[in-house]
Amino acid sequence: MVPVVLSVFDLCSLFAAYFLTLVFLSPSQQLIWSSDRVWSLAFIAWIPAGLRLMHRSRYRALKMERTASDAVNAIGCHALVFIALMYLTATVGPDWQTLCVFYAISLVMLPAARTIARTLLKIMRSRGRNYSRVVIVGTNDTALRLCDQLCADPGFGYKVLAFFNETPCASPASDLYCGTIDELDSYVRKHKVDEIFCTLPGERQEALRSTIAAADNNTAQYYYVPQLNRYIARGFGINTLGSMPVMHVESPPLTNFSARIAKRTLDLGVSLIASILFPLVFIPVAILIKVSSRGPIFYMQKRTGYMGKPFNCLKFRTMRYDPSDEAPVEKNDPRVTAIGRFLRHSSIDELPQIFNVLMGHMSIVGPRPHMVSHTEYYRPLIDKYMLRHSVKPGITGWAQVNGYRGTTDYLWKMERRVEHDVWYIENWSFMLDLKIIARTMLNILTGDDNAY
Repeated sequence: MVPVVLSVFDLCSLFAAYFLTLVFLSPSQQLIWSSDRVWSLAFIAWIPAGLRLMHRSRYRALKMERTASDAVNAIGCHALVFIALMYLTATVGPDWQTLCVFYAISLVMLPAARTIARTLLKIMRSRGRNYSRVVIVGTNDTALRLCDQLCADPGFGYKVLAFFNETPCASPASDLYCGTIDELDSYVRKHKVDEIFCTLPGERQEALRSTIAAADNNTAQYYYVPQLNRYIARGFGINTLGSMPVMHVESPPLTNFSARIAKRTLDLGVSLIASILFPLVFIPVAILIKVSSRGPIFYMQKRTGYMGKPFNCLKFRTMRYDPSDEAPVEKNDPRVTAIGRFLRHSSIDELPQIFNVLMGHMSIVGPRPHMVSHTEYYRPLIDKYMLRHSVKPGITGWAQVNGYRGTTDYLWKMERRVEHDVWYIENWSFMLDLKIIARTMLNILTGDDNAY
């Protein structure tokens, strides 16, 4: 039912884009664009893209940036099929300008429609509707971590009903422990279980056959979860070697040349626009900084950059000037001026870093650069700490929009920040960058309690 509803949203957005295009056309092009033949071909061209989106709609744990990315890919697929159909049927179609207008509108309408639809669906699921009944086979560490992930976001709509194991056990999952695998089939049938996740080791062949049989006999979806270390966060692909499945570690997305070009293009586009508007902010801020305390308007500090190389990070000065003071800022720090407190709370103090982006030292989105002394301090303490320097540091980042910014008075705070930075590097996408930028803009408008 859900894929059908989402498909209706998709079609409505496509029809809206089709009719909106008419507003921008000349009378002659309006006649061509609104003809039954062109309309029919446009609808037929949507079928392959629509079926692909319908298939993707079955996934519950789908990030918003992936939802928007799927919509953009669907628009590209529609364009190719639509143009091919007009050519093959010798249809007198619209000119290229009309097609550009239509697909420009579609690139806004369809991702927006799918994002809104998925958001409404997540709200509905978080309120206990349209949930999937889940059983986990195994009570090991992998099973417990899987349970945490399934329940982490109520919007995914997973409801873990029970744990089963090969033998009776006592574990942290004992509250939901319902028996051995011999009892799994009857439980799945009685409680109408939708999905079974198996976390048993691969050599438990008899147990695995029993869990697969329980899924097949009751039309439940079956998933096998390999027992990987919790610190292995990178994605895996599956190939076959003869009849043997073989897993390979996927390279981080930004090792791809086209991905780096796309990210750099976004950096230059955003920073160029920001640099044009920069004087509107610079003039009043510069006056207020000068009035509030003596010292320069800008403050430069050595930070660790790409591949561990230091660079001068540019900021508006927010503290009383003391070039020898590198102590981290604390909450209610007396060194912060009145205007500096506002600049830090609104993150405007970071705005001059657009020039670091233009010079190639930084990116708009990436791990925040740390002071060189902090890098040397945390390097031996935190696993994968230096991995965060395998991409350019950013003005904003995944850790920052998830609340891990400000002081790191406890080691675990820096560990969480590094975990988010590494996750970003290993799961980068163009849409994820746009999502982080949007959330950063929202934080600037509402203020961030961790910015002080």
